[in-house]
Amino acid sequence: MKILRPCLMAACLGLWGAACASFGAEARYPTKPVRMLVPFSGGSQTDLFARIMSAKLGEALGQQFVVDNRPSAGGTVATSTVAHATPDGHTLMMVSTGHAINATLYRNPGYNTLEDFAVISQVASVPDVLVVAPALDAKNVKELIAAAKKSGRFNYGSAGIGSGTHINAEMFKLAAGIEAGHVPYRGTPEALTDTISGRVQFFFSPITPAIAQIRDGRLLALAVTTAQRSPVFPDVPTIAEAGVPGAEFEQWYGLMAPRHTPQAIIDLLMRETHRILELPDIRKQFLAQGATARPSTPKEFDAFIRDQVKKLGAVIKASGAKAD
Repeated sequence: MKILRPCLMAACLGLWGAACASFGAEARYPTKPVRMLVPFSGGSQTDLFARIMSAKLGEALGQQFVVDNRPSAGGTVATSTVAHATPDGHTLMMVSTGHAINATLYRNPGYNTLEDFAVISQVASVPDVLVVAPALDAKNVKELIAAAKKSGRFNYGSAGIGSGTHINAEMFKLAAGIEAGHVPYRGTPEALTDTISGRVQFFFSPITPAIAQIRDGRLLALAVTTAQRSPVFPDVPTIAEAGVPGAEFEQWYGLMAPRHTPQAIIDLLMRETHRILELPDIRKQFLAQGATARPSTPKEFDAFIRDQVKKLGAVIKASGAKAD
């Protein structure tokens, strides 16, 4: 027993020290303004969720949370910045589906998607909506597929190579067994405009920017891409209900930090994120965007990202899409 006592004492002291360090990290955090990087421009949906969460986190934690937009190289520049930032909780990032896409799309994005980050929580899920011009001879998904097979010259728009709208359409093509040319645009507004005019035959649009055009009758919504219907358009079927199972896709958003950020800080941010996502005013803001709150634990969010990298990576490889 005398031999074991020093070992036991050292172990106890080690555990006590780790617990104190963990508690101290949370008790002191944050000690200065926190940067929340966004890999896309202001006004994007990722930017919107970052600003909603930053405002509420700042109120709760007594420090300013500043949104820092870094729209370059498909989001890899901002992501690399976070991966190499000091892991003290003062640099965070609002990520989206593009984070999982870039793991396969880029040969060397400058970071390891699955190893260089401490995930905090998923924040939101937003469906894409398959839209066509009312003038197109396709009033539902089955008619769109039939028309595409008959024509052989259909094109679809996207918000750019490697965007969620691009990969979503490629997933649909594989599941539906159709061919269609890819016309990449600078962003969603341009793709919507050319879908309305008929220059491209279909577009998997993020639901928020398409709401007004659908309600005004300038676009026809054929399906939403999530497993459940959208509360914004409850009469629009899911892609599986419309006859194409296996083409489910969601635009998702979540918070992460650099790897080795103290667990106490990660846990604090997770708890605050979950509390914020339950607030009635936040639920109302999300509903207006066609979004559903998706709080998760770090373990759950990490498993989700890994699954998305695998699932979307297979689609990217099958499509031959490359960004570099």
